[in-house]
Amino acid sequence: MSNYLTYRRARVAKAWNLTNEIVLCHGGDLIPVPGGADQVFRFVPDTEYRYLADHDEPGCLVAFDPKTGWVEFRPPVLEAERVWEGRPPFDWSDAIRPMTEFDAWLTDRASRPIANLGSRMPLIAAAPELTASVRERLMQARRPKDDVELARMRAAVAATVAGFRRASEYIEPGVTERQIQIELECEFFRHGGDRPGYNTIVGTGTNAAVLHFTPGKRVVGESDLVLIDAGAEIEGYTADVTRTYFASGKPNGFRGDLYNAVLSAQKTAVEKCKPGKEFRELHLETARDMSASLVELDILTGDVDNLVERDAHALFFPHGLGHLVGLGVRDASGYLPGRKRSTRFGLAALRIDLPLDVGYIVTVEPGLYFIPALLTDETRREQYRDAINWSRVDGLLDIGGVRIEDNLLITPDGHENLTAAIPK
Repeated sequence: MSNYLTYRRARVAKAWNLTNEIVLCHGGDLIPVPGGADQVFRFVPDTEYRYLADHDEPGCLVAFDPKTGWVEFRPPVLEAERVWEGRPPFDWSDAIRPMTEFDAWLTDRASRPIANLGSRMPLIAAAPELTASVRERLMQARRPKDDVELARMRAAVAATVAGFRRASEYIEPGVTERQIQIELECEFFRHGGDRPGYNTIVGTGTNAAVLHFTPGKRVVGESDLVLIDAGAEIEGYTADVTRTYFASGKPNGFRGDLYNAVLSAQKTAVEKCKPGKEFRELHLETARDMSASLVELDILTGDVDNLVERDAHALFFPHGLGHLVGLGVRDASGYLPGRKRSTRFGLAALRIDLPLDVGYIVTVEPGLYFIPALLTDETRREQYRDAINWSRVDGLLDIGGVRIEDNLLITPDGHENLTAAIPK
């Protein structure tokens, strides 16, 4: 076991502060493709397991006993796996043992409470309250990134920078969303990326208003906005960046105004990121900034504070301002203990509600969109009849949307924008 993994597990054990309880964390198993003969879906381990094991082998289990320490159980590598996949056999030790020994290990601890993390093992009788407590403490321990994690993130960002550079050069009227995706992801691989960290989003024209759009055959039009949300992954760590481009290469009319409204709000939000800044507060401040721009653009009507209190802005900004990122695209996001998700339209989609702290990596990604599913809903049109210039909105439903996203490392003095090299 590496010195780094020893250090990481020691940090976690200290955060848990257990005496008699044991923790099990399974990484998950391979899932066969239905009707696919010997094919399986690409294995993605549970992030709790990946953090505690620092590898992505399927079918493995990490166990912790505060009295005896850490042990990892792995299934033996079969001859067929060595022949067809080239997988080397494991070197067994006190710290890495065959899965066939797990039942005996657990039987020796039969009377002790169990926390069941990761990909839950249904036959294990876990203690729900203990599991919730251990999971929360693990999440808190995962949020600040150590030097090894930061090195992996910087490598992922470097590959992402290269991909966006190539995509921005390639975009022009006549190419397709899929072609842009291919150019972007090829550059990820050329610069050391293991894979995209999540499904790449490329939306042009009206597709730019679909928050998780899958790129397709749509051809970029002369006046289109082109929204790209993507990141390269290296050793499990992924960047998460969004840029919005003009197909013609320069701002045009209302699309340019919309872009500038988002850009101004994003820059202001980035400047406010520092230790202690409450993210929920930052989200609402950014909503006010963009609402003020929408009033200037004759989209919203009325007092800005009142508009945000009524959640009128959420018709155009329906998601949260950002989330934590690192080991997975929403690494250790969530709410501070005791805080509950709001039922308000303008706050229900927040992925984090906590104060920023040193070592966190957070995305800041405001966006404004013209989403027909929201803007043609009769109930909402009635609810906001006096807050929105509906006749103007109806003429803009083909605009699409704008989102701009950076990844910030929170530092003692403020922040470092890890993705600043990608122009906006």
